[in-house]
Amino acid sequence: MRYVFIINPAAGKGKSEEILVPEIKEYFKDKNEEYKIIITESPGFAKEKAREEAMTGDDITVFACGGEGTSFETVNGIIGFDNVRLGVFPTGSANDFLKFFGEENKKKFMDVKEQILGSTVEIDVIKADEFYCINGCSVGMDALVARDMSIFKNWPFVSGSCAYTLAILKTFLSKLGLTLDISVDGKEIGRRNCLFAVVANAPFYGGGYMSAPSAVPYDGKLDFTMVDTISRFKVPDFLKKYKAGTHKVLPYCNLRNCKEMHFEAQREVPVNLDGEIVLRKEMTFKLAEEKIKFVIPQSLAEFIHKY
Repeated sequence: MRYVFIINPAAGKGKSEEILVPEIKEYFKDKNEEYKIIITESPGFAKEKAREEAMTGDDITVFACGGEGTSFETVNGIIGFDNVRLGVFPTGSANDFLKFFGEENKKKFMDVKEQILGSTVEIDVIKADEFYCINGCSVGMDALVARDMSIFKNWPFVSGSCAYTLAILKTFLSKLGLTLDISVDGKEIGRRNCLFAVVANAPFYGGGYMSAPSAVPYDGKLDFTMVDTISRFKVPDFLKKYKAGTHKVLPYCNLRNCKEMHFEAQREVPVNLDGEIVLRKEMTFKLAEEKIKFVIPQSLAEFIHKY
């Protein structure tokens, strides 16, 4: 097994490389194992290097060391390669996918030994047209929030959760709602004016909001959440329940399992793909045929058999 660490030096307020590189070198200094450290240089760099490593045919573990953007690029670089395992070191501001394993366990994903000696579980993947995601995709207000969150999270002393809240407040000061034609598993829901629609593989996004409380990233299905447009005076109650994952009881929230969701808008709108934003007039999100071998830290192996 060969180990590749793709590190985004801009993650973690610019301290990602400073924190991880010494720990990686310390762990391997007396080990007879091959490893490589790659520092990203520009957008798309992580995807390019991850694919280059995957194409060698070696049995490798590629660790995405950064935030959602680094993981997104790495996933899209290694997808379809059975010789590759994916691990994540959460040095970014949110790293919401890992919250499935418990916020209290984040430090274990930052432990080099825990990761190297970890177990592997095959996780599901969302195929969003030509892109692949492991956490969640959304269209509507959430995508606008994700776009603005990328700005706020770079402010000093602003955490991922705080950045998401600031982005929500900014968005709610604008006109609420987006008209979408939506179908789920081939059945038309019809034209809806909604705040947003989400297809999730794991429960959390946006710095800790629980959009899909029942989602499990290796259960062979996706979770669909749609929230109809509401008046502003209902927003505080909605956000409180949305954060806690108790919004299913609200009459304007629609939650269900699915294998595929398609939307069409009347114009190009922002679409959130694991925190990355693209502009599309329509898009299909579906459970991909491909799966990814995901590394779970050694002491969290019970998650493999938990669901």
